[in-house]
Amino acid sequence: MEEAITFSKKYLEDVLSFFGLNVDVHATHDEDVIELNIPSTHMNGFLIGQRGDTIRALQYIVTSALNNKNFGHMRVNVDVADYKKAQNDRLAEQVEHWAQGVKTNKKDMELQPMNPAFRRIVHKVASESGLTTESVGDGYNRRVIIKAAGFDLDIPVETEEPKASKPTKSKESADSTNDSKPSKEGKATPKTTKPTKASRATELTKDSESKPKDSKIKKPASSLRAKLLKSKK
Repeated sequence: MEEAITFSKKYLEDVLSFFGLNVDVHATHDEDVIELNIPSTHMNGFLIGQRGDTIRALQYIVTSALNNKNFGHMRVNVDVADYKKAQNDRLAEQVEHWAQGVKTNKKDMELQPMNPAFRRIVHKVASESGLTTESVGDGYNRRVIIKAAGFDLDIPVETEEPKASKPTKSKESADSTNDSKPSKEGKATPKTTKPTKASRATELTKDSESKPKDSKIKKPASSLRAKLLKSKK
């Protein structure tokens, strides 16, 4: 590893010298990745390129040189004035925000296509947040899906409270309430019932029995005339 780091550092400094830039490249390693950081100069914009295209080109040149020298397949990360470090920090903060959204909404989130370095940052930060990730797609369309199944979903269970039963009025209490319904003056009025045919006949019979009978019965006029004619003869 030390020989690969020394070779990569010297090779990149030689490439920069062709552009008239003589600088000391800072070389370290993180696990199996060789980190080469070019210090800030007046040529930062030129070395970074549009959206980091020149940095990726320098990175590819150094990696190819390592493979040609039989150092095996090793990853190289070239940075200029901490340009990529600032990008990685911003991406890590964004991934933390996405992870919080996945936990809140409990739904998977599919990200836009990213380069391998950015995908590794997403995998790392999401894993630290307790989530699982998956890379899908091929080539430039390869992207990361942050899944919500990687942590305990504490979904509260709502329980329905028993509904209070409404008091029902019995038939007897309802009748008594109707019988004693207050009138407009505020006094209770008794319930009146309509007389039936049988009760009317009974009342008529009582009235006829209660009337006094005449002691003298008037005879008809026709019978008096007959008696007078008979007496004359």
